Amino acid sequence: MNSRRSWIVFVVGVSAYVVAILQRSTLGVSGVAAVERFDITAAALSSLAVVQLVVYAAMQIPIGLLIDRWGPRRLLIIGLVLISIGQAVLAIAPDLSIAALGRVCVGIGDAGIFVSVLRLVNYWFSGPIVPSLSQWTGNIGQFGQVLSALPFALLLNTIGWESAYLAAASLCILMLIGVLICISDRPASDSTGPVRRTWGSSLDILLDSLKRPGTRLGFWAHFTTQSSGTVFSLLWGFPFMVYALHLSESTAAALLLVIVFSGVVFGPILGILTARFPLRRSNLVLTIVSVMGVAWTAFLAWPGQPPMWLLIVLLVALGVGGPGSLIGFDFARTFNHSRALGSANGIVNVGGFLASFTMMFVIGFILDLLSPEATSPEQTYSLASFKIAFLVQYVVIGGGVVMLFLTRRTTRSALAEAEGIKVAPLWVALVRRMRGNRG
Repeated sequence: MNSRRSWIVFVVGVSAYVVAILQRSTLGVSGVAAVERFDITAAALSSLAVVQLVVYAAMQIPIGLLIDRWGPRRLLIIGLVLISIGQAVLAIAPDLSIAALGRVCVGIGDAGIFVSVLRLVNYWFSGPIVPSLSQWTGNIGQFGQVLSALPFALLLNTIGWESAYLAAASLCILMLIGVLICISDRPASDSTGPVRRTWGSSLDILLDSLKRPGTRLGFWAHFTTQSSGTVFSLLWGFPFMVYALHLSESTAAALLLVIVFSGVVFGPILGILTARFPLRRSNLVLTIVSVMGVAWTAFLAWPGQPPMWLLIVLLVALGVGGPGSLIGFDFARTFNHSRALGSANGIVNVGGFLASFTMMFVIGFILDLLSPEATSPEQTYSLASFKIAFLVQYVVIGGGVVMLFLTRRTTRSALAEAEGIKVAPLWVALVRRMRGNRG
């Protein structure tokens, strides 16, 4: 099946994901400009990002059902159209409420892109290459942040807010043409097609997937690994580095790329480890979370302004969380039949974004709470305030780690019971289940 046509579909699908990441992360490098354009507080700025992620997370399960019914190509088309509309609205928005409406459109459109590309990978490829390509999809997609941190940021600073966001919207239209020409749901030799189920049967499949402990394990794996890097790169990292660390906007934008390149370097390694040691995936997740926790602790506990080398260490650690979150989708693939993969992936994808928008909003709320009489962004976004606000991550992610441990125990017990074996030789059961779920 892994033909030339398969690779064309993969390249175009991943390119669509790169463009979606670009649109998603434009606010991350324009947060300072947004504060000035709309004259808003930290909480209001966080709400602009949070509304996008809330919509994104809320749409994951409906998107999963629609992928199972409609196929990924149609959802890619709809998603790119909605993203382009949302960015155009944000470009001309006269106030915060209209800007939020634009981000809602971006969130809805973005919601179906990644899971649609994952479904294309499962349709067009087979064998051991599938988990590796899933990892590469996530890794390559992060180059969208490179496009936002460099070309988009340059456009923003040279031609202004409206022109920069309209240019970003135009890129979505160009990508839409590529999808229309190059992508189909599955190979011509595959006659299965989208399953025409009733909404009731689709809901039954969703509930069955949600009941599977392996799906919930994927949810909490995504929850704990993806969220910290997302909070930093999509919203608070840029104003933190500009206002609290007193770095130039160009330097701050360039440093956000450290997260991207870290993910590119470590992503393939995590993909290999995930495929080679399927029963150690949760340990891998916990290791990644521990590394990020140590990096954050060292950074926040540093007296005064942390040095540049420590900031880079932190960004590298956050970058590992991106590809690490893809382990959650591997749990979904392993513990669900292919007919329910869209629903399962949707459930998993809610995890990281649920944690992300929770932390984004609370961080903004704390920043305003700590500086109620601030008259400038420099006073609101001080280093001392940010160090306190960033502590919310320990509470949110710490809770996710607890749930990960509990769900892992439930998953192992359920798997052992289903196979009628002791917990020790679980690898036998897992290999059988992985083979049974292929296709």
